[in-house]
Amino acid sequence: MIRPRKMKQIELTVLERDVDGLITFLGHRGVMQFSQNHELRVPLDEAQTKQKSAARARAEALYQGTQEQLEKLKRVSVYLGIELPTEPEETSLFPGPAEAALVEEIHATVTSVNAQEQALIQEREHLEVTLNEARAIINLNAPFSAMDQLSYLTLRIGRLDPNEQTGLRESLANRAVVVSLGADRVVAAASRKGRFALDSELKNHSFIPITVPEGYRQIPPELLTSLESRLAEAVRELQNLEERKRHFRNDYGPTLRALARSYSMAAIAAQLKSKLVVSKNLYVLSGWVPADTLKNLVAELTKLTDGRVAVRAFAPDEIVTVKEGKEKVPVSLKHGAFVQSFERVVFSYGAPRYGTIDPTPFVAVSFTILFGIMFGDVGQGFVLLLLGILLGKRNIKALAGFTHYAIPLKGVGIASMVMGLLSGSVFAHEELLVVPTQKFLGFFMGLWGQTGEPPERILHLMPEADNIEKLFYFFGFTLGVGILLTSIGLWVNISNQIMLKKYEKALFSKTGIAGVLLFWYALFIAVRCLLGGHFAWFDLLGLMVPGFCIFFGPVIGRLISKERPLLAEGLMVFIMEGFVEILETLSTYISNTVSFLRVGAFALSHGVLSFIVFTLSGMVSHLTGGPLFSLIIMLVGNIVIILLEGMIVAIQVVRLQYYEFFSKFFTETGVEFSPFRFRREVKS
Repeated sequence: MIRPRKMKQIELTVLERDVDGLITFLGHRGVMQFSQNHELRVPLDEAQTKQKSAARARAEALYQGTQEQLEKLKRVSVYLGIELPTEPEETSLFPGPAEAALVEEIHATVTSVNAQEQALIQEREHLEVTLNEARAIINLNAPFSAMDQLSYLTLRIGRLDPNEQTGLRESLANRAVVVSLGADRVVAAASRKGRFALDSELKNHSFIPITVPEGYRQIPPELLTSLESRLAEAVRELQNLEERKRHFRNDYGPTLRALARSYSMAAIAAQLKSKLVVSKNLYVLSGWVPADTLKNLVAELTKLTDGRVAVRAFAPDEIVTVKEGKEKVPVSLKHGAFVQSFERVVFSYGAPRYGTIDPTPFVAVSFTILFGIMFGDVGQGFVLLLLGILLGKRNIKALAGFTHYAIPLKGVGIASMVMGLLSGSVFAHEELLVVPTQKFLGFFMGLWGQTGEPPERILHLMPEADNIEKLFYFFGFTLGVGILLTSIGLWVNISNQIMLKKYEKALFSKTGIAGVLLFWYALFIAVRCLLGGHFAWFDLLGLMVPGFCIFFGPVIGRLISKERPLLAEGLMVFIMEGFVEILETLSTYISNTVSFLRVGAFALSHGVLSFIVFTLSGMVSHLTGGPLFSLIIMLVGNIVIILLEGMIVAIQVVRLQYYEFFSKFFTETGVEFSPFRFRREVKS
């Protein structure tokens, strides 16, 4: 197909009880792009408008609820170190009350464990600081009463009812350590910044300070023992919690992923429902589908809803927003596997307008041929072919993201191998194909009655005395390829302008019929002069007529359409724009044509690189260990050529497509068909 698929806009009217199932079907199938205009074609009365607002409010509330559930799942997954999917699977279903209860249960359990862990971490840190301080001052030769000023510790010794000691420890939590010294005596230790909280809690629990004897120089050993014991206990509890987290990861992992997929689907559906038109208990979904899928789609929707769906279809020219230019018809292309693999090259530049020529088939063929010309080598092309085959293997997970490059690599690999057969290069080796080529050419020379030694290769790219003329022929061939591609681009533009009923641009623009006649006649003059002819008086007429049409094109267009005034911007502006248009036309056609010389230049540079690698390999082959060095040079040289020059050639081919081909007709782009689907990344 050289034109995009025909599209239809459909309106689906379904009951409220069927809308979730319908959205699920559309989201999994990816067959419908929702329209920018969701308004009903029939106006609503006041009661229906209120019902519509209420239904949208419910959908928005549902969306907020699903977002809250997703946030809970995210918090749990972050804590447990589980990566959650962001898109539903084909088997995902909408969550119900059971799933909501499960989310709450898991969230409560994990939140509790998280709180315990944070408390234990704080306690461990506090105990470590306290223990280090106690150890640092234990051997200080200073009175116990002076240690408050010598340390970061705050120590309190006194009497406390044993029944109050448990409550004191609970109230202080991890802010202080309370150690029993037997009977009703205790010692409490806290950091300097925690002394006020310590004194406050001691007072609340009827703590009675004891006066330490003057000159007492010892910290109770029970304090260090208690600190060490509690620190070890805190570390053990943290290890136990880490083990629980590991069990949670194993037990909750699959459940959390399934819940995330379900709630992701529910969030997408709820957000969509908040934008749909509602009338009473009905939902109306409006969107675009390819016309060739409409019949099967209606049959499937009818079966899905047991006939409770009403479908209305409209052609693009029946849609008011399309006719007014407020909405563009999305563009969907339908190709075979080879051409389809080059669609991203087109869409990365822009989508063709609906109803115009689809350039993808031309891109697929020209891209492959141009790459093959510039990268001609049987061995290196075979590597690209193998890489394409490898990328096409869907069971290799590491390469799953590159499968869309498989077919293009196969195509350019085969094209490179064909060019390599012509130039006689196999992994930069220039002698392997000499004998087969001579036999092949000798056979045909014998059929034609020619005598003499057959040439070593069909196409010799290296500039030598006996093949300079052939090299010029080769560059002429690359110019011919460029002229052909440019002419195809001009033909596409003329056809597009006629389809869009922009006849002025089709006839009188620099990329219209006037520009084509100027371009082709200039080429005719150049070829005739190269063949021994000369510029004649009628050539001036042949150039001036299309030039005149380009110069006066806007005036002729306004004259035919009866628009007034003929000179919309005035005489001087018209003259300046006309001269600029003529100069731009000449410079564009000259630069675009000459630009294709790069095809021959890169083919030549590829041959030169191969020649250098082959020559260096031959130079070391006679040295000690020469075969090994020769093999290394050939291996490294071919890797460099495949990676470096392969990338450069690909960039140059894309450049030729963008600037020398697309620029002829991509004056206005369309909108790519992007159907609603739950999964953005769709396996091809």
